[in-house]
Formats: sequence, structure tokens, C-alpha cells
Amino acid sequence: MKRKFYIGLSLYVILLLPPIVTLLEKWMATHMLVQMPLLIVSGYLMGQLITNKYKRFFSAYNENGIPGILLVYFITMYWMIPRAMDEAIMLHTAETFKFISLPFLVGIFLYDSWPKLSEVAKSFLAFNYIPMFGIMAWLYIDSPIPICNNYLETEQKLLGWGFFIITLLMLLYVLRYAFVDQRKPEEV
Repeated sequence: MKRKFYIGLSLYVILLLPPIVTLLEKWMATHMLVQMPLLIVSGYLMGQLITNKYKRFFSAYNENGIPGILLVYFITMYWMIPRAMDEAIMLHTAETFKFISLPFLVGIFLYDSWPKLSEVAKSFLAFNYIPMFGIMAWLYIDSPIPICNNYLETEQKLLGWGFFIITLLMLLYVLRYAFVDQRKPEEV
């Protein structure tokens, strides 16, 4: 339990290092598809120790996982907005919010909420992210003008293709889940 926490904390500290921040924010695709997910992963890894330490809080305010997953959903939606990425580069307050919200509000609450959700809620969430990623792919690929002021149009299209690949992978995962027997071997 502590080992995962320290791995997550180490990842978070590495992501905070100025050369790493500069490197990952240099290109739009690494900013959105590498730095932000790694921040979420760092919080997720720290989640077990933190949720165990503050068990009373998480059981009182996130008993069924819905409040926590709503927080995760809205914050991840916010960070997909092109203007949010621009502000994270230009404004120190937005950058600080990114480094706090993604690991501590998304990663930790994702760790706490996901196991508490019913299969219907998990499916609902997945079926909301698939079109959202598809729309972001279309927006970044097909936009005739640069959407973000801090990145080139070619970087924007590269990010769009990254979103497109992620959308396809999510669709394939859902299809695999739908067509493959999910029973455990002892249940067959």
C-alpha cells in the first residue's frame, strides 16, 4: 500500500520538475495525452493510502461513488477545453490548478469511486467518454484555424489524431467486452 503511494508521489514530484514541465508542455499532444494522464495516474497510485487514511470522509461524502465520479467527469471535461490548456501555459494559477486538480481531485476520487460504481454507471461513463473523445478528435483535426494560441495548427491536428486513436481503442474495448464471455473459468 505504501509502495504504490510512494511510486505515485515520486511520479508527481517528477512531473513537477521545471524541465519535465517544459518538455511535456512544449507540444500539444504530450501536454494533453502524456502529462495530464500521468498526473491522474500519480493521484490514482496515491489513492489507496489516502482513502484508507481518510476513510470516514470518503465513506460519508462518496458512499456510492457517484459524487466522486461526477467530480472526475467535470474536471476531465474542463481540461479537454482548448482554452484551459492555453491558460495552463499562460497563467500560473491555471497551471497550479492543473497540478492540484488532476492528481488530487481526479486520480484519488477515481480510485475511490470506480469500485463503488455499479456496472450500469461504469457503462454510462464509458459511453459518455467515447463520443466526447470523438468530438475532440473531430474538433482538433477538422478545425480550419488554430484553436489554441500557444500551439501550431499541425500540433493541433496531431492531438486530434491521438484523440481519434484513443476513441477507436475505447470502442474496441467496449466491443470486446460485449462479445467476449466475461464469466470466470470456474463459473463456466
